[in-house]
Amino acid sequence: MQKIPPVAPVSAKGPLGVAQLPRLWSKVLLDKKGLLPEGYSACGQGFDRVVLEGLGLERERVLAFLDGMPTYAAFEAWVRAELGGTVPQDAIDKVNDYILGREFPEERKRQILQGAGFSGEEPITLAAHLNQVDDWSEFHRYLTQD
Repeated sequence: MQKIPPVAPVSAKGPLGVAQLPRLWSKVLLDKKGLLPEGYSACGQGFDRVVLEGLGLERERVLAFLDGMPTYAAFEAWVRAELGGTVPQDAIDKVNDYILGREFPEERKRQILQGAGFSGEEPITLAAHLNQVDDWSEFHRYLTQD
């Protein structure tokens, strides 16, 4: 079975306004169906952890809810309910500032860019943008594999 790269980039935000939350949802659902490519973690220790901890969500409860394969709208509604009906704006801002402002080390940046066919010297430094480049490369591999 062919694997499918996540449909949402790191920078994607749903109506709740939290970066990475749509990506976390899409990765977990892909993983539940056995479709998440190797190298992607369904709910890992990077930006996924930042979102969960930043919002005050328990990882196991999130994964248990996502077992039911909910729509993204249902997931956001569940997140709000888990947090008492509202998500503090300062928590959202803190998560977004970290995720959207984080830079990868030079070696990781070069590895991602070169793996996608670039020279590695391009002026992209933000992790969110580099993850998108990596996803595009994975998407292309997905479409062109036999």
